[in-house]
Amino acid sequence: MAFENQYVQQRIEKADRLRELGIDPYSNESERNSTIAKFIYVNSDIAQLEDRRDEKRHYIVAGRIKLFRLMGKASFLKIEDESGLLQVYVTRDHLPEGFYNNIFKKNIEVGDIIEVGGFPFVTNKGELSLHVSELKLLTKAISPLPEKFHGITDKETRYRQRYLDLIMNAEVRKTFRIRSKVISLTRRFFEDKGFLEVETPMMHPIAGGANAKPFVTHHNALSVDRFLRIAPELYLKRLIVGGFEAVFEINRNFRNEGMDTTHNPEFTSIEFYWAYKTYKDLITLTKEYFEYLFEHLELPTLLPYGDLEVNFGNFSEIPLIESLTEIGGVPKEVTNDKEKILAYLSERGHTVNASLNLGQLQGELFDEFVEAKLIDPTFITHYPVEISPLARRSNTQSELTERFELFIAGREIANAFSELNDPVDQLQRFEGQMQNKESGGDDEAHEMDEDFVNALSYGMAPTAGQGIGMDRLVMLLTNEHSIRDVLLFPAMRPLSQENTKQEENE
Repeated sequence: MAFENQYVQQRIEKADRLRELGIDPYSNESERNSTIAKFIYVNSDIAQLEDRRDEKRHYIVAGRIKLFRLMGKASFLKIEDESGLLQVYVTRDHLPEGFYNNIFKKNIEVGDIIEVGGFPFVTNKGELSLHVSELKLLTKAISPLPEKFHGITDKETRYRQRYLDLIMNAEVRKTFRIRSKVISLTRRFFEDKGFLEVETPMMHPIAGGANAKPFVTHHNALSVDRFLRIAPELYLKRLIVGGFEAVFEINRNFRNEGMDTTHNPEFTSIEFYWAYKTYKDLITLTKEYFEYLFEHLELPTLLPYGDLEVNFGNFSEIPLIESLTEIGGVPKEVTNDKEKILAYLSERGHTVNASLNLGQLQGELFDEFVEAKLIDPTFITHYPVEISPLARRSNTQSELTERFELFIAGREIANAFSELNDPVDQLQRFEGQMQNKESGGDDEAHEMDEDFVNALSYGMAPTAGQGIGMDRLVMLLTNEHSIRDVLLFPAMRPLSQENTKQEENE
């Protein structure tokens, strides 16, 4: 702790001085009877009163001091609670004798949390304020806040000290309130649709449910390794086998992979599974979900995202292979030929593992030439079997699956498919994934899960399932361009490593 800082030391001395005066600088009691927002709302009529004050009204509010203007016998403060910012007027003559000069002026400062009581009035400049008749220190802040007008501009500091970021930036608090509301609305939407919220394990014996590198931990009592959940899919589908017909889980997932503006090693998604439905039903449901969110969040259909404008009233669909040509500009004769794809990518400076199969290479083409162009909500459908190990094959094109991914503003937001419920086909898919892994073609291939295959052998009703990345969704709705800006506590490199890295760069 940096308590050696001279400014921190000065504040610690003030806290000690208050104790000597019989004042607890860390009180455990508050008599607050109004939030700031409520005070402002119920006293909106004060400006219309003859003397623009009402001494018969009495309110007690509390908050952190954000601004302090000392003016001899009187002072103006701005205090802030979660609901808003309020000006309070403190005078020597309205406080107990000696309190203003000996306690308030000498020991109270910006950053402290105080409780003030008094009556509402409107200043000559027309600002609704609280005229203070009683003041109590609730919490002494020993670390000074950043300078008000510049706040915290350094991203690293904001992410590492999110508490300080939240103190200084009202817009950041707004973003996380929206995030919380999105999660709440999502839960309500699916419950209203008849889905049952469930909880599945976060430590798995097999890393399954998605193609990703897992985090590994060790269970001492069982003396076995466990994998932090990369997806809840296989457990949720076990519940469909068991007889539930509509389930969802808002879950934390963990993937031991790189970090960038859209990836964090732990992230939030919702996965839901719906018996007797297909991926086409999920396209309809997804559109309804977005309409529901936009209505309850009171968002416009045309939503800005950086330099883009996304039209959420313009959903479209296109099969993946067709999108390569129609959107990506890849010649049609290239899209279904492995050697031609390799040559096409090589000619354009893209290094690709030649051991990838056709479906994986088609996925590479999509990533390079299509994804970034999908601005308005677009359902990309019919993915190759090779990159869809858990999806049902198309009845008309056996090399493709009944799957879609939803892309908005050039980013994947959702992944869904009609579920594979043929246990023999599923076993063969797993075996194919293992062969890819052993050959070195795909180190993120899906592991064999014999128990899941066994579950399918008892019969799973025709089912559709989907996952939606909640972090990326919130990024879209709040016009944020880094996942770190919608995670309260994003993963960060330890400071010791960061300092070493900076020294090496110098």
